[in-house]
Amino acid sequence: MENTNKKITIAIDGHSSTGKSTIAKSLAKYLNYIYVDTGAMYRAVTWFALKQGLIDDSGIKRVQLISRLDEISISFTNISGENHTIVNDLDVEREIRGLEVANNVSKVASIPEVRRKLVAEQQFLGSAKGVVMDGRDIGTVVFPKAELKVFMTASADVRAQRRYNELRGKGEEVDFDDVLKNIEERDFLDENRKDSPLVKADDAILLDNSKLSRNQQFDHIISLVNNALS
Repeated sequence: MENTNKKITIAIDGHSSTGKSTIAKSLAKYLNYIYVDTGAMYRAVTWFALKQGLIDDSGIKRVQLISRLDEISISFTNISGENHTIVNDLDVEREIRGLEVANNVSKVASIPEVRRKLVAEQQFLGSAKGVVMDGRDIGTVVFPKAELKVFMTASADVRAQRRYNELRGKGEEVDFDDVLKNIEERDFLDENRKDSPLVKADDAILLDNSKLSRNQQFDHIISLVNNALS
């Protein structure tokens, strides 16, 4: 590592199931930086909405959800070396990773009031630098002046297979075609929402990891970090 006294902001954006959180966590641990899982924050709001009956077959009850955003307290804690998401003092890490939340999170994330609430919290958490943050709009909205921006992507089939393997590994009964459909629908919603759509920042470095191992990705990004610190 070079110039270890210097602290920077690292923004990792990209499509769903590209391994953004895994890489971001590894980077934060290696650099001794703060890690903020912004995707988990949107998943947490979605989980709350589902538990409160604010999402049903007719869609999201937007007005009611917006009126109750102040009831949602999100924090993170480390349990056995793993980052866990806490909502109103409940550990919901497993629940927010399920397909029901995944099927609704892009719709919840498209609500401007939800985004404003969470963006403000994310900016506060990263205000002192020395932070690795991953999501959809970190380099474009949350930290447009981040010293290092990476945009991760991979083919939809590759991402669906990774997600399918992850869910099956957790004991969930899922169908690959359903997972692929979810990936494609989330891509469309993320890229086409009016408020903070998923887009590569002009100064972000593109990383297609369709054929890269985690170690290869990590090594590549560490070289980018060293360049940013020099």
